[in-house]
Amino acid sequence: MRAPERLTLHSKSAELEIQFGTNHYRLSAEFLRVHSPSAEVKGHGPGQATLQTGKQDVNIKRIEAVGNYAVKLVFDDGHDTGIYTWDQLYEFGQHQDRYWQAYLDALEAAGASRMPDDVQVIKLI
Repeated sequence: MRAPERLTLHSKSAELEIQFGTNHYRLSAEFLRVHSPSAEVKGHGPGQATLQTGKQDVNIKRIEAVGNYAVKLVFDDGHDTGIYTWDQLYEFGQHQDRYWQAYLDALEAAGASRMPDDVQVIKLI
């Protein structure tokens, strides 16, 4: 996979816009954070992934080039160890809905939330 023609960080909307030829994708910082290819998230082998919770408000602070094949995203929650290859970003763009639904299903099965730990939802009667 060649490098994208354009990467644009939209800080206000917390999205990364990626253009591969005629394919345009907008991936949320939360999506990219919870699907980080880092060992912290994916583990070191099958079955070692850690479900990321409470990342709804995360944003990307900085993008750093990694050679000619990838970028490192630095998130405002301190996570900075994932290297996102062009192939992976393209795959995320192509199948974003499927990956996102699988994540939401995993959260539900774990009884976990996207909301940050320090946020409480109070149901008003």
